[in-house]
Amino acid sequence: MPRRVRPGTVDRIRYSTADGARVRKHWVYGVLAVELTAVLVFAVLYDSLDFRIYMLGGHAIEGGSRLYLEQLSHHWYTNTPFMAALFIPLSAVPLTIARVAWQLASVAAFAWACASSMRLAGYRTTRRTVAIAVVAGMVLEPMWHSIFLGQVNMFLMALVMADIWRVSQRRPAGIGIGIAAAIKITPAIFVVLLLVTGRIKAAVTASVTFAVCSLAAFAIAPDASRLYWRHTFYDTSRVGVTYISNQSPFGAAARIMKGVDNVGGWYQAIPLTVAVLGLALAVSWARRNDWLAAAAVTGVTGLLVSPISWAHHWVWVAPALLVLLRDGSRVIAGCGYVLFVLSPLWWTPHGGAPLQYGFHGPLTMVANCYLVAGACFLAHMALRLRDEPGAAAPEPLPEPESRRPALL
Repeated sequence: MPRRVRPGTVDRIRYSTADGARVRKHWVYGVLAVELTAVLVFAVLYDSLDFRIYMLGGHAIEGGSRLYLEQLSHHWYTNTPFMAALFIPLSAVPLTIARVAWQLASVAAFAWACASSMRLAGYRTTRRTVAIAVVAGMVLEPMWHSIFLGQVNMFLMALVMADIWRVSQRRPAGIGIGIAAAIKITPAIFVVLLLVTGRIKAAVTASVTFAVCSLAAFAIAPDASRLYWRHTFYDTSRVGVTYISNQSPFGAAARIMKGVDNVGGWYQAIPLTVAVLGLALAVSWARRNDWLAAAAVTGVTGLLVSPISWAHHWVWVAPALLVLLRDGSRVIAGCGYVLFVLSPLWWTPHGGAPLQYGFHGPLTMVANCYLVAGACFLAHMALRLRDEPGAAAPEPLPEPESRRPALL
């Protein structure tokens, strides 16, 4: 005999569930408010080094080749002339005001990148779900490290992921990737992805956008542009390659072999091999209509190919973790999340300590943990191909908001 439900029980359950949802929503927005307040206070009080250099670059580019011939705030300017040109108007603003605007815009850019990634994953992109992603993502070391330095990385990821979303929908794309590549060369690997996946119009648009941006910078500062593309672009001696933050294979090799000069010509085969294998893997996922996986694989491949991949460049861990969560690899995603929150590479000897150089077994693995994690992610995505159908999936179409699965 079925049990009788006491009057009002269903209503109490319904209201209890609704109350729980409201409490969780308030917690999410409360934590987000704390994070934004922390960013705001930090921006007011702390003079972020890289942002200061960006601002000084906006002043120096008007002085011709001085941008690359003189140190700015005791550091060399290593970014493109186009990025320096972008800071010409911003450099006229008082430093603190510009820094506050930049840091808050960085968080907004990260939210935009999260929204684009979630759409690619098929998740609902409501204010609440995006807020959850931002709250969880901002404690990852590459994200807060970018804020700490006033870096441009989250803007680049937002530009690229917005374009990848448009590519997945077969909409006109390429401008965002072209601008990102003109700001910092590494995103140019996504132009190659567009080309080899047959998105020719998007690849051409990205290439033309890159050329237009670079020519605009040349028109503003021809001497600085010539110096950059002829010499500075290839010069890794202007940065500390062996510093622990450089989580590229080249950085690891230089540390293990106790100096850049000890890394022989044999190393050139490594980035070439990684680029070929990584892009082939990304193409395989794109042909299965999984552009989120293709973007994450391409982003990580770019980090492993570049000779300089600072810890704050590893913002591509965010879409990579989302891929793992979506595919049900929650244990792996959880381990990756903890790794990039704790960032144990900073616990190892660095800054010239003797144990930073040479091979020291497990300590070397910990010191290069981002590099190891990136290689493991690519290996995991290669193994996952065995579980996916060989035929291409139908092109993704925008679903009604109510039919998309929720993130949580």
